[in-house]
Amino acid sequence: MSRIVLDSSVLLALLNHEPGAEKLTPELLSNAASSTVNLAEVQTKLVSGGGSPDEAWEDTLSPIREAMPFTEEQAKIAGSLVAHTRLLGLSMGDRACLALGIVLNAPIYTADRSWKTLKLGVRIHVIR
Repeated sequence: MSRIVLDSSVLLALLNHEPGAEKLTPELLSNAASSTVNLAEVQTKLVSGGGSPDEAWEDTLSPIREAMPFTEEQAKIAGSLVAHTRLLGLSMGDRACLALGIVLNAPIYTADRSWKTLKLGVRIHVIR
């Protein structure tokens, strides 16, 4: 099985046992990667919710196999994607996730329904 990319929304859905999380099977998660930008977003949410930084970081990393550093190439792609995503209101973190998927040519998993309309040359799976 090839690598998949998880957005912050999917990581939070997994950690919070939200609807759609069950679609991320152990087999899929065994090949899951996430951008360090998205990991910072999840860490921020967990710590803001009262979690200790160390426990929140362990929880953040628990669903994925690989934390992928945000590279110069990804930064350029993420910045360029603003033209395609502005009307959808996608954040920098969202675009970082998309950039990682584009660079890896890997399917992206999100809980954000608005991503269904994106045509970026990578497959986008919406979990709910």
